[in-house]
Amino acid sequence: MSQTVKGVIARGKGLPVELVDIKVPKPGPGEARVRVQACGVCHTDLHYREGGINDDFPFLLGHEAAGVVESIGDNVTNVKPGDFVVLNWRAVCGNCRSCLRGKPNLCFSTFNATQKMTLLDGTPLAPALGIGAFAEMTLVAAGQCTLVNPLASPAVAGLLGCGVMAGIGASMLTGEVQRGSSVAVFGCGGVGNAAIAGARLAGATTIIAIDLDDRKLEWARQFGATHTVNARTTEPIAAVQAATNGLGADVCIEAVGHPEVLRQAFYARDLAGTVVQVGVPTPDMVMPNIPMIDFFGRGGALKPSWYGDCLPSRDFPLLVDLHLQGRLPLEDFVTETISLSEIEQAFHRMERGEVLRSVVLL
Repeated sequence: MSQTVKGVIARGKGLPVELVDIKVPKPGPGEARVRVQACGVCHTDLHYREGGINDDFPFLLGHEAAGVVESIGDNVTNVKPGDFVVLNWRAVCGNCRSCLRGKPNLCFSTFNATQKMTLLDGTPLAPALGIGAFAEMTLVAAGQCTLVNPLASPAVAGLLGCGVMAGIGASMLTGEVQRGSSVAVFGCGGVGNAAIAGARLAGATTIIAIDLDDRKLEWARQFGATHTVNARTTEPIAAVQAATNGLGADVCIEAVGHPEVLRQAFYARDLAGTVVQVGVPTPDMVMPNIPMIDFFGRGGALKPSWYGDCLPSRDFPLLVDLHLQGRLPLEDFVTETISLSEIEQAFHRMERGEVLRSVVLL
């Protein structure tokens, strides 16, 4: 039978979020109902509230989550009740042209739960990124449940569900950072600092962090940056070149989602270097005005990174294990823990740059 639980919704564009009662259906075929234990407050949730993703209000926010499977529907074989899981928004189909090419991490036909969670009056809710985890319980496709080591803290493991995985993947998977690489990361919020942590894990020896906030640059040092640049006072392209013997970085990662920052990343790389865009733009933004001869003449690659090009079933358990071995300090991303009733205030702290991650504990 359905369960009535508390959840946080965005009812309209720019309106404060609300903590309300919602109904979570009994899992149908291929679905799982998960009791959420922790969920990070990600900038994507704020994008949803501001109408920057689409206008399918009301949204059930939250997607960066870990919890325990409460019940499953028919034909579910990958998880069982009691399993500790991190929720993902890339439940691969196994049958699309990308999966059949052996690239399930780029699956073109990912899926979510078929049934809708609703308000008490029956109004259907659109779950953020198909998850909707600012709630005591949520309904997802069983493929969105990724088994990881249950020794990990839910507050830490859940961060892999979005921003931290996106940043680490931007370095290690999309950017293909290698031992000895030089890497410049533009924007040192949660995703950018995760990219720095990923670059260090991959063996980069020069890691340059660029931001407008000295506090974020200090965090970047903690995650492995060897150089920091405050772009308010220092021209970032010249600073990256100065830190790389005048050459530019092998990999430049744009973690802001802004055309001007993407332009800076483009020109801050070495010849034949790689630019990775992992920052999420708004729909009205356009590519920077870069002459085609510059694009052609400098060579290399410009690559968008969607979810860090990760494959959750492969990458989440790996990164949790590295964390438990003391090789990946995921706990340092958790600036504060909060309750469901404090999410609106957490959005404001995030906008002011005061936190890497606020994490809701349930």
